[in-house]
Amino acid sequence: MSEHIDTPRTGSVGRRGFLAGAAAVAAAAATPALAQSAAASTASATRPNILLIVTDDQPKHTDWAIQKTIGWIADQGVKFTNGHVATPLCSPSRSSVFSGRYAHNHGVRNNAASHSLDQHTTVQRYLKQAGYRTGLFGKYLNSWTLADNPPHFEEFALLQPAYTNANWNVDGTVQTINGYTTNIIKNKTLNFLDKAATDSRPWFAYVTPYASHGPRTPEAKYADTVVPAWNGRPSVPESDRSDKPAYIQNATGTLADGRQIRAEQLRTLLTVDDAVQAFHDKLAALGQLDNTLVIYVGDNGFGWADHGWTAKSVPYSPAHEVPFYLSWPAGGLGSGTVDNRVVANIDIAPTILDAAGITPDTPQDGHSLLTGYSRDHLLVEWWKQGTGGTGPKTWASYVAKDKQYTEYYDLHTDATGAVSGTGQVTFREYYDLVSDPYQLQNLLHQATPQQEQALGIPALAAALAADRTA
Repeated sequence: MSEHIDTPRTGSVGRRGFLAGAAAVAAAAATPALAQSAAASTASATRPNILLIVTDDQPKHTDWAIQKTIGWIADQGVKFTNGHVATPLCSPSRSSVFSGRYAHNHGVRNNAASHSLDQHTTVQRYLKQAGYRTGLFGKYLNSWTLADNPPHFEEFALLQPAYTNANWNVDGTVQTINGYTTNIIKNKTLNFLDKAATDSRPWFAYVTPYASHGPRTPEAKYADTVVPAWNGRPSVPESDRSDKPAYIQNATGTLADGRQIRAEQLRTLLTVDDAVQAFHDKLAALGQLDNTLVIYVGDNGFGWADHGWTAKSVPYSPAHEVPFYLSWPAGGLGSGTVDNRVVANIDIAPTILDAAGITPDTPQDGHSLLTGYSRDHLLVEWWKQGTGGTGPKTWASYVAKDKQYTEYYDLHTDATGAVSGTGQVTFREYYDLVSDPYQLQNLLHQATPQQEQALGIPALAAALAADRTA
């Protein structure tokens, strides 16, 4: 395993018997009575339907745009306050969602390497093999050939990313469909859900709109929507970056840039929110609201000119922290609770398989969120593709609630995800996230060996090295 384990706050209560609703995790320990209650409430439940919604480039702090989503999935489910992705880049992250594995294990280390994913390891393979009806609606994997049907999906409308009048592969037929793609994804998903009225099989719907990815084109009715004012945060744009790596020292993003990106993202997400409400209403009409496990997550975050950076792919919090919500009333997760464990996209596949009663026969790095498992830190990693350009180099990071330690390496990948380079550490960062949550002061900048020892850097470096090879 590539993360250390704290003593669980509760014992596992078995499949679907999550420790009594995750509120207790956020505060302290769940009582045995609560755990027994949760187990009892799910003992007779049939296999749940699965609705997995993955947005594109959606960072935390976008709640204003998704109030209907939060009102359903978080307020009547679980809100994870420490939700992360293990690689802040689209294809590696989505491959981790499918497989429950870190990118260094599933092999999709960059957006060009999508065909390196072992499809046998994916949650859709497990569910389809177990008798689930499976559907994909929206974006799949970057660099995936549109004409290639996505494996293990019975129905699909695969989007070639765009906001309007896009090309699609619909159940094997490549075609252009006019209209706003988030609404097309909504309608395709609703048609898939409707079939539950006559098809008794449980279903898995993977729903993945292009929002809020650039160019961040809003639906026409939201094009001029006024969003709440925003005055930045201490990391925007951070005037003194002399303790940061060269690419951040040279970053040029301004508060005005951050405001524009934020406003555009929020406007595109308003249509996503409408779609999620439509899913809720359809499930209610079908009588399937209670026994549908719904997960909502961003595939990575995005910088609003934090440290001058207006993108993803960096080790700073805005790039790898994401909204992360889960609801499953029949599984005891419908009461609106808060869970402060460190969770990640690698936990999604294990959670789904746990809920469906499926034991994986391929390795997974994540852990079911339906158990009391709690990690003390997470590995977050990213690889540079090719040798050119002025952006970030390959890096890996030890991310805990109270601290973050990052190393950059002389490594790069090719289009298949294969790694080359010396592996030499070229730059390091350490942030005390309690006193410095915006990562303004790299405590390793000009630090003495004695100061490094006091910060516990040797142990952190050893733990990071172990994580990267596990």
